[in-house]
Amino acid sequence: MATNMIARGRTPRKSAKIPVRNIGDEDLRFALRQGLDDFKTFRGDIVFAGLIYTVIGLAAVVMTTSMPLMPFFLPVVAGVGLLGPVAAVGFYELADRREAGETNLHWFNFLDVRKRRTVDDMGMVAGLLLAIFFLWLLAAGALYALIFGWATPATVGDFVAMIFTTARGWALIVSGAIVGAIFGWFVLALSVASLPMLVDCDVSAAEAVSASWRAAHANKGEMIRWGVIVGVLLVLGSIPLFVGLAFVLPWLGYATWHLYTRLVDRSAIPTRAH
Repeated sequence: MATNMIARGRTPRKSAKIPVRNIGDEDLRFALRQGLDDFKTFRGDIVFAGLIYTVIGLAAVVMTTSMPLMPFFLPVVAGVGLLGPVAAVGFYELADRREAGETNLHWFNFLDVRKRRTVDDMGMVAGLLLAIFFLWLLAAGALYALIFGWATPATVGDFVAMIFTTARGWALIVSGAIVGAIFGWFVLALSVASLPMLVDCDVSAAEAVSASWRAAHANKGEMIRWGVIVGVLLVLGSIPLFVGLAFVLPWLGYATWHLYTRLVDRSAIPTRAH
């Protein structure tokens, strides 16, 4: 069954808009509950996630606390959420296969997503999110230069004091939060349904992104709430040297899968995997 599900072929068909649904607060709670249940079922993925995300987070800190890159420390840490959907595709794989009735699953099946026929389309969406991440870094750098000029603090302590104890520092925090929220909305709208759909269905990147964009804009209030939940959990997971991301990212990954199942009318997609 797994082989048939993963190695499916594409068939030519006329492109049509994938129907999306309106959701409510209960759907958000459902997604979080089901995501937590999936996390408990696949407890082994905490090992994989812990090794990957904690190391990446610490590496980002080390890189950006060197003198030339210090102004990018906060933008890089905040930007973790912009690339989170790419990291979550393996969790969509596990959630999809559990939904299909497979019981003999292990955390290393996280990597089986690379066998999907839509892996190239996932790469296109990942490339789009990566481009947005770099645009965010450019915007954050421009804000820093606008407010502080090109001066670089000599030490991490000086940088922290400059950001959190000066009026210009707080102006940077507030303006950065506003610009970051705009970037965050674009990432959320483009990815909340597109990457799960590419795991679930044999559709193109354009079809998946279009459906995700329409679903997000049809549910703006709920998507803003979801974005706040995701942001808060990512911050909490990042505080203890990123170790908490080993729990938060799998949970949010599985929860996003279940949110996708509520946002999109999957029965109307003729190329579902199962």
